[in-house]
Parts: sequence; C-alpha cells; structure tokens
Amino acid sequence: MDTTQITDTPPPTAPAPVAEKKSTGRIGDKVFLGLSRGSGIFLLVIMAAIAVFLTYRAVLAINKDDGNFLTTFEWNTGLVPPKFGIAVLAFGTIVSSLIAMLIAVPIAVSIALFLTHYAPRRLRGPIAYVIDLLAAVPSIVYGLWGALVLVPHLNGLFGWLNDYFSWTGVFEWDEGPARSLLSVSILLAIMILPIITNVSREVFRQVPQMHEEAALALGATRWEVIRMAVLPFGRSGVISASMLGLGRALGETMAVATVLSPDFDIHASLLNPGGGTFAQNIASKFSEANDFGRDALIASGLVLFVITLLVNGAARLIIARRKEYSGANA
Repeated sequence: MDTTQITDTPPPTAPAPVAEKKSTGRIGDKVFLGLSRGSGIFLLVIMAAIAVFLTYRAVLAINKDDGNFLTTFEWNTGLVPPKFGIAVLAFGTIVSSLIAMLIAVPIAVSIALFLTHYAPRRLRGPIAYVIDLLAAVPSIVYGLWGALVLVPHLNGLFGWLNDYFSWTGVFEWDEGPARSLLSVSILLAIMILPIITNVSREVFRQVPQMHEEAALALGATRWEVIRMAVLPFGRSGVISASMLGLGRALGETMAVATVLSPDFDIHASLLNPGGGTFAQNIASKFSEANDFGRDALIASGLVLFVITLLVNGAARLIIARRKEYSGANA
C-alpha cells in the first residue's frame, strides 16, 4: 500500500520590526544632537527675522507708491508722491541670469566631463586648481576686469551679431558702448562657471564604476558610455549645480554695477546700453537715498529674496527626488 508522507510547513513569520535608532546615552552624543538641532532652529529664526524685516519695510514704501510697484518703468523716490517700480529690474535680473546660464552650463558640464573621463591624470590637477582659483576671485575684481578688458573687446562680437542677426531685433546694435545686458550675461557666465563645474565634476565622479564597465563590455564607445551611463546618472546633480549658479547670478552686485550702463527702460535689443538689476540698483542708490528711498530699495530686495528662495527651493526638490548619486562608490 502506497503511503504518502505529509510534511507540515510552518506558517510564514512576520518580518521583525525595524529597531528605531536611539541615542547611545553618551554626553557627547546628547550635546551634539542638541547643538545640531539648535543650529537648525536658529537658522530658521534668522530667515524668518529677515523675511519679517524686509516685508515690514517694503509695506511702508509700497503704501506710498504713486505707481504700480510691479509694472512701473521708473524709479524716483524723491517725487511727491514718490513713483517707483521693479519692472525693469525684474526683466534685467531674470534675462541676464538666464542668458548666463545658457552660456555657462554647457561649457561647465563639458569641462567636468573632460576632467573626469578624458583628461590625462597629469592635467586634471592643474586644470581643477585653476577652476578653484576662479571661484575664489572677488566680485569687484571680476567687475574691474569686465569694465577694462571684456567690454572693449566685445565690439567685434556685437558687430558680427548685428551684421547677421539684426533682423531679429534682439541683436540690433547702434554701435554704442558695449555696456549692455549681454555684456553682463557674459561676465556672469564666467563668474558662475567654476561653481557649476566643480559640483558637476563631483557628481560625475560618483557614477558607479560597474555601470561604465558594463557599458564598455557591451561594446559601447567612450561617448556612448557618457551618454547612456554618466549623464542620466548625474542629471539631477547637474541641475542642482545649475541652480546654485543661478542663485549667484541673480544676486551678483558689484560686477554688474561696474559693467552695466543702467537706465529704467526695457530695450528690445540685448546689445544696446541700458537696463538694470535688483542688486545693481540697490548698490548704486542705497548710499544717497533718504529713509523712504531705502525702504523702496528694501522692497525691491524683498522681491529678489523671494526669487532666490524659490530657486534654492527648486534645487532642494530636485536633489530630494534623486539621491542615488550621493555616495554611490562608498
């Protein structure tokens, strides 16, 4: 007689609960935890205090403004009643920063890829050292170099753009001094180039070596490895680096004030002198302004403060979406 052997299988067991991380109870850990938490709270308090101060002073000025604060093409706080607006400043700040990003980001990413995947070992150190030096140069030095060296040598570029692209209206030039928004954008691109390059380089260095070796094993060329493995992996990091560069471009003061020939009008052409930015306007008018004029400048600073917070917040959201590039090779 056939007999069947019946084996009892034990019921599946529930996964063990994950133990919560607890402090070791050491005094040093408790002190470090308290200092870290207190530093974070203190930083939030400082940011809130800045926001409250700017908002309070801005409301005092805007309530007395005879024009529309967002759309008026004028800045005259000495009139009775005063009339001022940020339309020209917002346009100049955003346009110059975006053009600087269009120029700087491709060059910075290319330099970072060259340093991490193409450059010989003996060239990587000197090139990286020079880029680090560019990041340490003060803004006023960039401004003096831009006014004395860059601007006089832009006439050829402006003439070429006028000859071939004046039909667009954006690159029409009346052969005036090259102290325009495009000049400012080129200078800002040079200033933010080291920031974007350094961060992008560190991101590309974190790409897992196995990904690149697997692509090479499948017969991919070096460029295909970069296109299929390196760039997708570091995309969020490059975007975050670009946001950091954009934040500096938005708030740059002395370099822009040294190069730009300001006026309160929006020009269709980027080559003709004129325009303005928030930081440049504050730097040039703050010392000679009366109490109300300073409140008006603080109101424009509040707008720049909000724009900068939005840019940094966007960068943090991008970093939070993809964190795998951080410590990939650890």
